[in-house]
Parts: sequence; structure tokens; C-alpha cells
Amino acid sequence: MDFKKLADEVSQEVLAFSRDTSGWKVTKTSFLYLTANLFCEFLFPFEKKITVSWKPSRNYDGHLYRAEGIIPETPAKLIQFMYLPEHRSKWDRSLHTYRMLHRIDSDTFILHTITNSFAMGSIAPRDFVDLVHIKYYEGEKVIVSSVSVEYPQCPPTSSYIRGYNNPCGYVCSPLPENPGYSKLVMYVQPELRGNLSRAVVEATMPTNLLNLIHDAKDGIKAQKAHSAHSSPKGHSSSLLHKK
Repeated sequence: MDFKKLADEVSQEVLAFSRDTSGWKVTKTSFLYLTANLFCEFLFPFEKKITVSWKPSRNYDGHLYRAEGIIPETPAKLIQFMYLPEHRSKWDRSLHTYRMLHRIDSDTFILHTITNSFAMGSIAPRDFVDLVHIKYYEGEKVIVSSVSVEYPQCPPTSSYIRGYNNPCGYVCSPLPENPGYSKLVMYVQPELRGNLSRAVVEATMPTNLLNLIHDAKDGIKAQKAHSAHSSPKGHSSSLLHKK
């Protein structure tokens, strides 16, 4: 299989998702000040809202989901935080295992993911093998696209149901009113397979996406707090960044 060609095709498909503004139906909205998040009182109003929408998928008999939120980090740094195993394994509570199987080039990888059970244990863990590609655009926009692939070195096992991710990804772009923040838009359309009914998947997916953006926000804040705590005495982290 020509993984690089496939990666470019999927990247273009995710870009097309981001340009498609019609037909989306809002299914869930979250405001952080309704949670127990200790940082909420310090957030700007635009940081607090997360929205999940859906529309019929063209790739399978199900939904294409879109989740949108504002993250207090620049796109270039946020993308690294979202997909690199050394970062994501620390903050994404939905994952049991997240590891790189193969690096095709500096911007293209094959990753293996094992999820934790969710929906109060009613949905058992799944595993996925995905081709992941990062592409940079003008205006500091960054897209991370992915799609499930067959990879002989990581075949399905009896331990987990092998799921399938139709073309999906993250679109990160700087917030015009505050370039130090990113608008994160996630597009997902997973086939969890097994004996799950479509109704169960559609009932749980919006909440899972809200939780993912909440976890990303908390992970970014924790990382920044750790960096500030680790800064040399007598120097603030803001001064260090300006050097």
C-alpha cells in the first residue's frame, strides 16, 4: 500500500470537512463553568464553550461528528500535544495504550491505540491501527489526519475488537483575537464494530468528544503549570519564552 499517497488523500478529505458548513446539527454543548474545573474562573468567555455536531457520513452508515473548542496554546504546539505518544498518553483518559508502530517520514506515522472501556463499562475496549499525517498550511493552520489501515506487524488479536476509523482528524488554527490560543476542530467517524447497536454508539459519542476536549484543556494547563514550576528561580516562564 502507498501510505504516503493515502495520507495525502485523507488530509485533503479532512480539509474538505472543515470547509463544509452546511447540514451540521448540534447535538451537545458544554460550558466549563458548569464543571468542577478549578481553572474556570480564570478563563476568557470564548474558552468555556465546547460544541459537538453531526451530519450523515459519506464514508459509512453512521455519523460524521465535529467537536469544537478553544485551547490555550498555539497550533504548532497543540498538534504535538495531541498526537505524540509521549504527550497524549499522559492526558487522554480514554486511552489504555497509545504507541507509534512505524515512522514513514517526519510527518507520517502508523500508530496503535487501545481504548479503555467507556459508557460505564457498557462498551468494551477497542484497538485501532491508524495512518496519521500532519500537514501545515498558510496562516499557521495545521491538520492532523488519520484513517485506519491494515498493518501486518500489528494484526488483530482475540484480546480486543479491532475498530475502524474512517477518515478523521484535527484542524488547528490560531484564534484571530488571541494568536496564543487555538481553535481546535475534531472530525471523527469511527466504526466500533462488535455487537454494538448504532443507537448505543450515537448516544455515547458526543459525550466522549466533549470529554476529550476537556481532557486536552486540562492537560495543556497541567503541562504549563509544570513548566512554570520547573523554571529556574528568579525567572518567570513568560520571560524565558521571550528570550
